[in-house]
Amino acid sequence: MDQIDFLELHPSAAPSKGITTWLVDALRAAIADGRLPAGSRLPATRVLAADLTVSRGLVVEAYQRLTDEGLLSGRTGAGTVVTAPAPKQRQETRTRETSGLRLPLPPSPDVDLDLSPGVPDLSAFPRAAWLRAERAVLAGASNADLGYGDPRGNPRLRTELAGWLARTRGVQATADDLIVVSGVAQALALLSQTLRARGVTAVAVEDPGSRGTRDELAHWGLRPVPVPVDDQGVRVDALAATGLDVVLLTPAHQFPTGVVLSPARRRALLERPGLIIEDDYDAEHRYDRAPVAALQSLAPDRVAYAGSVSKSLAPGMRLGWLIAPRRLHADLVTAKHASDLGNPALPQLVLAHLLANGEYERHLRTVRRRQRRRRDALLHGLREHLPQARVEGVAAGLHLLITLPGPADDAELARWIEQSGVRVHPLSWHRQVAGAPGLVIGYAALAPDRLLAAARRIGEALRDPDRPQF
Repeated sequence: MDQIDFLELHPSAAPSKGITTWLVDALRAAIADGRLPAGSRLPATRVLAADLTVSRGLVVEAYQRLTDEGLLSGRTGAGTVVTAPAPKQRQETRTRETSGLRLPLPPSPDVDLDLSPGVPDLSAFPRAAWLRAERAVLAGASNADLGYGDPRGNPRLRTELAGWLARTRGVQATADDLIVVSGVAQALALLSQTLRARGVTAVAVEDPGSRGTRDELAHWGLRPVPVPVDDQGVRVDALAATGLDVVLLTPAHQFPTGVVLSPARRRALLERPGLIIEDDYDAEHRYDRAPVAALQSLAPDRVAYAGSVSKSLAPGMRLGWLIAPRRLHADLVTAKHASDLGNPALPQLVLAHLLANGEYERHLRTVRRRQRRRRDALLHGLREHLPQARVEGVAAGLHLLITLPGPADDAELARWIEQSGVRVHPLSWHRQVAGAPGLVIGYAALAPDRLLAAARRIGEALRDPDRPQF
């Protein structure tokens, strides 16, 4: 590679400010259009810095941003190489995600900045650690480990998960209580089938709440009944008024408002009879507050607790867990066995290895730091370009909620913003009952400079004098 004429980047073309962003954009464009295909080796940072007559630190930061996006990888002594083409927006049918489930998305103009909530940072997947663990597991796995095994999941993984959930979420469970599932979606499917067989026909759900969760319940024959959420979480008085014995909640970080179920509401909730389904969908992501213990820790005989690695590793791993009251356990295991005979063996053993040797915890600490930086960048951009907006749910999770003064049709606002190439969710998508408008914005999948650009575009779109009054 001719490093002097690398991508025809010349010092005269660099802006007086924002050189790092200029370089990141140039490299990202070259990766996207094929001028830098996967496997291409980039110039050493000191060489490129000298060619551009800029500080080496600026080039290091540019390479790091693209590494964070999963487009580059670098190792000491091996240089920096392109690992994957930059994603291009397709015109085919796309999907949107909620707290843990995917939904069909109608066709729309090209979007290069997708801020849909529920999309994790796939570039952060710990490939090297996973590969090391996989090699270690294959070296020591017995023939029996690769058989059908226990439909509840591999005993080693269930033991490690039980210990880890006890340490990090306060969950009260043994390995025998835990069922390994392919994500929260399967946990809800198994619970729905089991409850339906016992005569349950409706489940109370938060409003606003995850649209994907509502659709999952409805698919299995359970009618989702809305219960309003305020700044203390679900309204227990309104829940009591429904007369329903089963409620599905996201108490640690309500989706999509981000509020935490208050201590008073927790007590009131646990004083009621019935089953609580707890979706702990993004429990690992906490920035400005101490973790809130799982509701299951207070009433293991009342709570069916579900979680997954979809937001901490990747949704494609299809690994999660379900811990239900023991009166439901046998029926859930039967439903799990009938569904798929059990999860794939090798990923279970690898996750167990990562939990046992501390690699999973180290990965989570790295991801938290990255997501804090991304959240901070988005907040900075919104405060600069949309100062009139109220921003909520920022202390934890992978998304935030903004509300704007005055009435508005948030679905039309989202469509208008999408014309600028930025996708966000209107809050009304996640409501069953009409309420205040808002926009739900995910930040996990984009690097800080891209989030700043998205905030700028959102602000420009909403300040546009030609914008229709929705």
